[in-house]
Amino acid sequence: MIHAEYFEELKKYNELIHRKNKKTDFYNGIFDRYEYPVLTREHIPPFWKYDLNESTNPYFMERLGVNAVFNAGAIKLKGKYYLVARVEGNDRKSFFAVAESKSPVDGFEFWDYPVVFDGIPEETNIYDMRLTKHEDGYIYGIFCSESKDKSSRDLSAAVATAGIVRTKDLKKWERLDNLVTLHSPQQRNVCLHPEFIDGKYAFYTRPMDGFIETGSGMGIGFGLCGDIKHAVIDGERMTSVRKYHTVTEGKNGAGAPPIKTKKGWVHIAHGARSTAAGLRYVIYAFATDLKDPGRVIAEPSGFLIAPRGGERVGDVSNVVFTNGAVADEDGGVFIYYASCDTRLHVAATTVDKLTDYVFSTPKDPGGWAGCVKQRCGLIKSNLELLKNYK
Repeated sequence: MIHAEYFEELKKYNELIHRKNKKTDFYNGIFDRYEYPVLTREHIPPFWKYDLNESTNPYFMERLGVNAVFNAGAIKLKGKYYLVARVEGNDRKSFFAVAESKSPVDGFEFWDYPVVFDGIPEETNIYDMRLTKHEDGYIYGIFCSESKDKSSRDLSAAVATAGIVRTKDLKKWERLDNLVTLHSPQQRNVCLHPEFIDGKYAFYTRPMDGFIETGSGMGIGFGLCGDIKHAVIDGERMTSVRKYHTVTEGKNGAGAPPIKTKKGWVHIAHGARSTAAGLRYVIYAFATDLKDPGRVIAEPSGFLIAPRGGERVGDVSNVVFTNGAVADEDGGVFIYYASCDTRLHVAATTVDKLTDYVFSTPKDPGGWAGCVKQRCGLIKSNLELLKNYK
């Protein structure tokens, strides 16, 4: 016998997933924000959480609760949008699940079952998959593989590395060997470049000395390997580096795979700096050379997206983070970003707008005096222009 309460939960669930999204009145000319998150824990189907059998669950309790849905890889296939989201259970373990929609901004509905990889995994936790449609014909998922640091008695000590899977349809996933970086003890926020570079697979890495602190890791790295099934990188050179008193001061890492434009590869990444309230994560952008995607050629000042309003509240406050974006055939771009490790939002822009933003926004001059000089120059130019309209 199915609980009557299930049908009440199902009604609320159906109303949520069929709710239409709309743009907010936020404006900066670069991107549009949308009113509702595209995925939350309320988007999880009730039959994932409740035992529906009245005899074994007489009080209709959640048996396997879900705490958060966030940090999704994104891809468009055959006219539909797919998000491979990080779903975190009440048990603090994360797993991946595919949500599908005909619209990039609403209507996302999870498939019946979460993602399961071929092979038996050894890690304790997995999260934050980046999806890359590679020119070799596969879709690759690069994610964080986390395990207990057995060399330490500290129960919070962990080891992070980059797990690699590949698929053709998001349904059957082949697990490959984890990425090995010979000169970096740990890795997180690794992303695969969509094209071969000198006949090799190219990775954007984030070298780390430890699980939390980057230590000597100076930013987003770039490395090549010949064999994706047993990926080993023998050298990493830095691309977007950490800098004092900027949005990347504490740490930074690759987000979605870079978007190819006429002027360069546009990257959407995250940066963090320390504040009195803890780390503040924002999203920023930069560009690398078309032929040498490890070389930065444009670096606008400041952040692209920062948490606003209700986006600042959640499990880990004052955070926005992205590891997924879709560049549409018509030039539209949808950036899927999470707030506070709790929910997933969408921001809409275009390839042309992103390119203009990255290549035309002034570079950070490095100090307050240079910043004021930049702003005074803009003000002076605008006041001269406005004289003609008085």
